[in-house]
Amino acid sequence: MDLNLLAVLDALLQECSVSKAADRLGSSPAAVSRKLATLRRTVGDPLLVRAGQEMIPTPRAVELQGTVRALVEASEAVFAPSHGLDIATMQRTFTVQASELLQAGMAASLISRVRSVASGVGVVFLPESVEDTSALREGLLDIELGVLGHLDPETRTEQLTTLQLLGAAREGHPLFDGPIDARRFAEADHIGVSRKGKRHGPIDTALAKRGLRRNVAAVVPSHTVGMLMARASDLVCLTSAGDLTDTIAALGLRTFPLPVEVPVVEIGMAWHPRYDADHGHWWFRQQVRTTVTQHSPNTSR
Repeated sequence: MDLNLLAVLDALLQECSVSKAADRLGSSPAAVSRKLATLRRTVGDPLLVRAGQEMIPTPRAVELQGTVRALVEASEAVFAPSHGLDIATMQRTFTVQASELLQAGMAASLISRVRSVASGVGVVFLPESVEDTSALREGLLDIELGVLGHLDPETRTEQLTTLQLLGAAREGHPLFDGPIDARRFAEADHIGVSRKGKRHGPIDTALAKRGLRRNVAAVVPSHTVGMLMARASDLVCLTSAGDLTDTIAALGLRTFPLPVEVPVVEIGMAWHPRYDADHGHWWFRQQVRTTVTQHSPNTSR
């Protein structure tokens, strides 16, 4: 197999556009289109399909995205000039922007993984306030981790996993006295979470389809504040499935599946291409990738 196809597939999965992939590769749309046809025959899947004016990845393409990205990164590291990097003696600080839920679920494990082999490496976690800015382009941020959007066009991205939202309330909450259906869920008093103060979200959209509306008693900027409020009141909050089980139990909260269908939360990693050939940055991305996928109940692999 022509290994150059991996680079083409990676660009196509990142851009979901033949023309944008061609720009990234320094090739022509016609050449990339021919490569896409070859990839479809080789993989036995359409990979990208037309949806209106856009192209979207098939489930098989989403499944392959992380593996393909890792293979391309590994090949770039092999052929990049060596600077004799010794991970064990590396002195470096990496800056990561991530939501509080992600930090609570994986930050300690990431630090343990990193420090076990590179005691000179530190990690600075920044809040979501730098999200949707040019921090990656300006070099103020090494990695953005979470729901990716409004990124600069040259930014590299990789989907890592998905998170399923859960409802949560204090132990002994009246909601647990019977089956939690959509009606009883909507009738409870809720805590909304939004950095921008929005009161309406996907849950409200799902409830509206059933002719229901929830009462949002308070809106807070973080899930952590929401869980602390729910601990001391009859308010219902949201959290996620995964590595927060012990934390939720320690707070005296009890989770439950949402009685309405809401989209899963797609978690990805983004970085600037200036770091593609940076061995230290490549190594750190590997640690982030492994930590996130091992500490989530759902992965795209």
